[in-house]
Amino acid sequence: MTRFIHDQFAKDYLEELLKPYGEVQGSSRVAGEVREIDVLFSPLTKQSTNLETLGLLGRFAATAAIFEPFRNPASKEEICDCLLKLLEVRGGLQRQANRNKTSIPELELPKLWILTPTASTTLLSGFGATQKVDWLPGVHFIAEYLRTAIVAIHQLPRTQETLWLRILGRGTVQKQAIDELEALSSNHPFRRATLELLYNLRQNLQVNQNSEEDDRELIMRLKPLYQQDREQAVQQGEQRLIIRLLNRRLGEIDSSTIERVKGLSIEQLEALGEALLDFSAISDLEAWLNQQIE
Repeated sequence: MTRFIHDQFAKDYLEELLKPYGEVQGSSRVAGEVREIDVLFSPLTKQSTNLETLGLLGRFAATAAIFEPFRNPASKEEICDCLLKLLEVRGGLQRQANRNKTSIPELELPKLWILTPTASTTLLSGFGATQKVDWLPGVHFIAEYLRTAIVAIHQLPRTQETLWLRILGRGTVQKQAIDELEALSSNHPFRRATLELLYNLRQNLQVNQNSEEDDRELIMRLKPLYQQDREQAVQQGEQRLIIRLLNRRLGEIDSSTIERVKGLSIEQLEALGEALLDFSAISDLEAWLNQQIE
């Protein structure tokens, strides 16, 4: 059960990160025995946002791509199944090109990125996978014409460039990535959305009765972060309410005073909410704020 919970998180997560850069189709069906692609991505012709924000994942998304993330190490059978999906998609594109009497531009041929937490030497050698000098460690390419790479997430270097892929790791690798995510600026374009998806994952794992040790550790890692976020949301809501009430009672408040109000704790904001009923001028508010500093 937990595997499906993590699979859904991985799909939602990749869709959320990639949707500013192109068309994303989750769980797309292909011909044959009704196989489903986890994430099928087609980049925008003209990018309005910078793909480099996603680091290595952005480099993967520079061309049409199929993403197949795995919670557990991908087996040789699962990798073969991914290759079948790729070939079926390419076959469909080729049939369409034949009907239109056109050729398929190289950039429209999707590349397959198999995202697995680990990959053994035996597995990689069995598919003839090798690393390229102009790619980071952990990205293993198989035969050129297959346009496929096995990405061993736990082999990726711990850098900002790989953060968005290491979020999909497990154990220590994932926890370290969450630490780095937490340290990002609050206005980072993907920080908030990723945290919300992680909180949803935490909630789904909590209700599951058969959680693995990795899952229980992930729940514990996210707990203080979740509580901190909820407290911050409550505080921001209190701030907006108090400022609106102050403006209504005292008239427009200057920006420096607003900043002082925003610096108050939740307890102080609640106290201000009660005290402001007795205010008749801005000077009353300033005097109250000065008392909080003393």
